[in-house]
Amino acid sequence: MITVVLGTQWGDEGKGKVIDYLAEDVDIVARYQGGANAGHTVVVNGRQFIFHLVPSGILYPDKVCVIGNGVVIDPVSFLEEVSYLKDNGIDVEGRLFVAENAHITLPYHKLLDQIEDRFRGKGSLGTTGRGIGTTYADKFNRVGIRAVDFLDDDIFRNKLDIALELKNYLFREYYKEKMLNKDKIYEEYKEAREGMKGMVRNTSLYLHDEVEKGRHVLAEGAQGTFLDIDFGTYPYVTASNSISGGACTGLGVSPKKISRIIGVVKAYTTRVGMGPFPTELDGEEGDNLRKTGNEYGATTGRPRRCGWFDSVLVKFACMVNGIDELVMTKLDVLSGQEKIKIGVAYEFGGEIHNDYTFNSKVFSNCSVVYEEMVGWCDDIGRVKEYRHLPANAKKYIERIEQLIEVPISKISVGSSREQTISK
Repeated sequence: MITVVLGTQWGDEGKGKVIDYLAEDVDIVARYQGGANAGHTVVVNGRQFIFHLVPSGILYPDKVCVIGNGVVIDPVSFLEEVSYLKDNGIDVEGRLFVAENAHITLPYHKLLDQIEDRFRGKGSLGTTGRGIGTTYADKFNRVGIRAVDFLDDDIFRNKLDIALELKNYLFREYYKEKMLNKDKIYEEYKEAREGMKGMVRNTSLYLHDEVEKGRHVLAEGAQGTFLDIDFGTYPYVTASNSISGGACTGLGVSPKKISRIIGVVKAYTTRVGMGPFPTELDGEEGDNLRKTGNEYGATTGRPRRCGWFDSVLVKFACMVNGIDELVMTKLDVLSGQEKIKIGVAYEFGGEIHNDYTFNSKVFSNCSVVYEEMVGWCDDIGRVKEYRHLPANAKKYIERIEQLIEVPISKISVGSSREQTISK
């Protein structure tokens, strides 16, 4: 049995906590896309852990964690994370595996990422500069280096030759940048290659066998639906499929094995970097929401843009992902708001749009049709049962359920595992 967990907005919905919470009842947690640009934050017993590549379920000593072929892996970042876990008393030996056919991020990917975004000028995408998109580009250009290639000395040298022949031409002739040295990269990555030995395996075969034995797999997505390369706010998107369908291609599992799809949704909306954001709050209102919610990127530290809940977006996310239920996070951040708004439609050129549109002219310039609700003042961080939430908080949740037509099964009212309410 496979359960998929993914974000329904622009990422940063609190998936790390939700995955950690759900991981208690599964056997394996498998990440299916993205790279070291992702940041999942988990708080356990007052201690904060931030994950970039390793699945959040690693904090449970009896869980196996898998990084699937849909993920692009920066070996240095990955091994730093493993070392960080070991330093904090978390043993990953024999329970952390990397797909043989996952692609590797190398120095030229990061350099190209930064140069290309700089060259876009006003059209900059605001990437993290960590080489994610450029690694995926090499994968689809068929000049990528997979984990299984990375560990084989002859193949790694040969593929590095081919890659740098192409990249150095670009650096020299087009970008007027200094060329990279193949031997230097080869030597610099010797330690990383050694460190990854024993972790790299055919994870598709492993997951298939484990599911056949009756094991429960939790498939973990990074980013969110509207950063999906196909269904997001293109071109301000990530370079992979963050929707539920990405779990099949990113892990090598059959859609027939997926039995449950859980969406994670924040009680308001945030996004990092560039791109349209209809319900964004400017000025003091947005600043207050950012400060109260501590809305800063777990990977980059960049301040997140904040706005009201957009039911049009989330309803589309529920449809395209086939979501069975939602977990709402950060409801506690809205405590103290006198009035709370929900975006229910867009208006552009005198027309009302009740559905999400791929037309960037409309989506970037529309105004939002809002419903306004009365807020609540109570501190809800200690609430353990749904019935004890303030009446207006329950009305807010129930109105969102009506608008998106999917039930909200759990509500997070704080950052720790214990601050989760079942509805």
